Amino acid sequence: MYQNKVNLIGFLGSDAEVRTANNRNFTTLSLATKSSYKDKKSGEYVSQTEWHRCVVFGNLSEFAGTLKKGAHIQVEGELRSREYDSKKTDSKLRIWEIRVDSILKLDRAEKSAPEEQEHDDSSSEEAAA
Repeated sequence: MYQNKVNLIGFLGSDAEVRTANNRNFTTLSLATKSSYKDKKSGEYVSQTEWHRCVVFGNLSEFAGTLKKGAHIQVEGELRSREYDSKKTDSKLRIWEIRVDSILKLDRAEKSAPEEQEHDDSSSEEAAA
């Protein structure tokens, strides 16, 4: 039995980028996760941020393209590697990325417009009277 599953919760470091390659649209996300540990010598907490390149294909790619910097999301997918020819170093480079199967937006719901809040308040006052 084999399993390749990644589950990440973090914040987007930039707006989603919609791209096209080989007549196929996809979206890339730059997701930051953070962890911390207590240093044994100093006793202080040390935090470390990891950046993850996430790639989204298919219909989910359209939704992913609407995500903005700072969005709090959870992604699930699998870890993939690929090689490409670097023009800078004139050699092959391997990069690791998450091929995303699902995205869950964790941001709190935005507050409703003030007009709607006033309307709701007046109707509850009428109901109480």
